[in-house]
Amino acid sequence: MNSTHWLVVDLDGTLIRTDMLFETFWLRSSQDWTTPFRLLPDLLKGRAALKDRLAGQVEVDPAALPYNPEVIELLERWRAAGGRTALVTASSQRIADRIAAHLGLFDEVHGSSAVENLKGPRKAAFLDRHFGKGGYAYVGDSRADLGVWPSATAIYTVDSRPSVRRAAEDIAARNQVEIRHLGAPRGSLRAWMKLLRPHQWLKNILIFVTLLIAHQFEWHAFGLALLAFISFCLVASSAYINNDLLDLAADRVHPRKRKRPLASGAVPIELGTVVWPLLLLAGVGFALLVGVKFFAVMAVYYVTTTAYSLRLKRFMVIDIFVLSLLYTLRILAGAVAIGVMPSIWLMAFSMFFFFSLAAVKRQAELVDAIKTNRSEVAGRGYLVEDMPIISMMGLASGYVSVLVMVLYTNSPEVRALYASPRILWGISGVLLCWITYMVMKTNRGEMHDDPVIFATRDTMSRIGGLLVVCLCVLAGVNW
Repeated sequence: MNSTHWLVVDLDGTLIRTDMLFETFWLRSSQDWTTPFRLLPDLLKGRAALKDRLAGQVEVDPAALPYNPEVIELLERWRAAGGRTALVTASSQRIADRIAAHLGLFDEVHGSSAVENLKGPRKAAFLDRHFGKGGYAYVGDSRADLGVWPSATAIYTVDSRPSVRRAAEDIAARNQVEIRHLGAPRGSLRAWMKLLRPHQWLKNILIFVTLLIAHQFEWHAFGLALLAFISFCLVASSAYINNDLLDLAADRVHPRKRKRPLASGAVPIELGTVVWPLLLLAGVGFALLVGVKFFAVMAVYYVTTTAYSLRLKRFMVIDIFVLSLLYTLRILAGAVAIGVMPSIWLMAFSMFFFFSLAAVKRQAELVDAIKTNRSEVAGRGYLVEDMPIISMMGLASGYVSVLVMVLYTNSPEVRALYASPRILWGISGVLLCWITYMVMKTNRGEMHDDPVIFATRDTMSRIGGLLVVCLCVLAGVNW
């Protein structure tokens, strides 16, 4: 332990890998979508008033926050050596008190009030006044802490950017004090890619479905479909990030979702807050290149997915219907992009088929809940007792989609497009087996959170997909 008796630790980005201002904002927004508008008067009063207002409106679970293990270990060693510790933060005093009470590692706790934001120069002045200049070691993470470290007799940086580390090293060299770097800068390329979920872009291939089914193989149509695909990928990633921000509390109690970049703190929450609207604007730009009608469908998609994130996902059955609608909107968007009227058969098949997959998704979450001894799926409207019904919903809807496929193969549209349409009957058999297989795998707890992603990685599903492609090709040949 340094000769300094006090170890002062910052909260946001240091003790925890998140920022409580953004944390409380998104938690409150998930409860009430009008929150951004209601907070405008407090924002005009300053950050201190905003933080205090949010802290009084939400109940943050300290046990679920993403703590930095290296900082926790440092605190434990300091106290074991006889030193005293203090949590001094720009976050609300109420939130700081809850976190400190949960950890039991601090002798003193000081946070911001409704009129004073304890950050930067104000924090430095407070520390010098309260502990004495040179009477403490300080653990921080950001550029705001550069005004605090000159008075510290030991400097600790946590997950800091290289520029902050270099500036802290210069301060340590001038003052001839100890400096130690903990962790590494957050927001690695791998974490960002995981946040954007490029694997989920596979769903947007549905945009090309109408182009293929209608046999629109011109380069112009393909170019429009490609622009539509790019637009959907950007907007979808924006929606995923927004959903993750709204779902932070629920994700952190989920056995797998707690490892998501924002929930775990691998990507700073404040950066996620900035990136999602930028992705949305980029997606809108590509949508306008495709056309006004496509933009309208895209707008419906985004409004629907936002409503789902904010509210609809909490209502049982409705959430499954909305998920199936979002898939179907991708197919409709592809049709609008190339100027083709989508078949009523395709729309009907899509709704029933994707309703089945959405039910499988919820069934997988209920299986996880049973395995982890939870009585419900957090943030959703389902209890573990609902699993048999959800399973039946998945099977029934999937089988109806197969029936629609059977009827479609006998329609005039198919006879006009395929030389040997009877071969398409084989697709119905493949789908019947695959849907049953997916529900069985889910019931055994072997399903991924997303059945579409599972299908791309599963051998049996790949074989089924290959068979469908082969049958389509063979149906186009005049035997």
